[in-house]
Amino acid sequence: MIKRIDNYDLSAQNTFRMGVSCACYIEYDSAADLGTIDFDSLPKPILSIGEGSNLLFTKDFEGTVLCSKIKYIKYFDVGADTVPLAVGAGVKWDDLVLKTCEDKLWGAENLSLIPGTVGAAAVQNIGAYGVEAKDIIAGVTCFDILKKEKTAFKTPECRYGYRESIFKTPEFKERYIITGVLFRLSREAAPKTEYGALKSVFEGAAPTDPMQVREAVIKIREAKLPSVEIVGSAGSFFKNPVVSPLQFTKISEGYENVPHYIQTGGFIKVPAAWMIEQCGLKGASVGGAQVYEKQPLVIINKDDKATPQDVLALEKKVIDEVKNRFGVELTPEVEHI
Repeated sequence: MIKRIDNYDLSAQNTFRMGVSCACYIEYDSAADLGTIDFDSLPKPILSIGEGSNLLFTKDFEGTVLCSKIKYIKYFDVGADTVPLAVGAGVKWDDLVLKTCEDKLWGAENLSLIPGTVGAAAVQNIGAYGVEAKDIIAGVTCFDILKKEKTAFKTPECRYGYRESIFKTPEFKERYIITGVLFRLSREAAPKTEYGALKSVFEGAAPTDPMQVREAVIKIREAKLPSVEIVGSAGSFFKNPVVSPLQFTKISEGYENVPHYIQTGGFIKVPAAWMIEQCGLKGASVGGAQVYEKQPLVIINKDDKATPQDVLALEKKVIDEVKNRFGVELTPEVEHI
């Protein structure tokens, strides 16, 4: 079923709670619904969203917002150690993680409590605690607006990188709508607990059930991250910069034990939150936008009074001050619309 509303208020469709609108808003329940839409007649551009959890609307959107309500979880269980499952793009991501943990399947547990939908997870290549969505994605099904037909991409074709995929490029974003994602999870215990705060939780006692990891991740996240149900935000606002050994040496000057993670090719990932905190920006604000005091990687819409201009001004302030101190320019993880 398709629901269309013109001149639609998007305040409830983005977790940042920006008070903006779009020219046209369409919800759909199936891939077949997409085949009945006359895309040529819709206001342009066209934007597909899930829960709007990784977006910053910088102004009213002149085009059409498509919102997937495709919700299914189908197992293809043949008794093997690897269990494929097909999931609709509109399924809430954490609902999927909860179900897989309840079914004692390994792979998604580190990604617990990340807001958004399954479709958005495949676009963004979400990640946390040493795991990324691409690690468990086997393929992505889409609707091709140009050819008006279904198509599919295998994981290598998605060109996944750090919070990147082919679906974020302009030519793909405007042509393909993700309708479902195929995952491959494991029956065999395969905990990944060597990253960040998880390492101390399970040191000396490896988890034997994915639910143990999920519960630990939730406890860590709830202690430092605001719930989008309570406070407007888009989650992690900046990407963690990946720098050369020489750059890391310069960053480390005057500091002991700078947190870092060695990457492929000898590059080094440095937590953006640490850099922002060293600049004294915890709690910094512009208008109603504020750097979250418990986790400076997050910008919040304090008291729901922030405007897009407030957020953009605070973003610039953070980027400028980090660059002035460390010589590194932070890149927003949140997509600006």
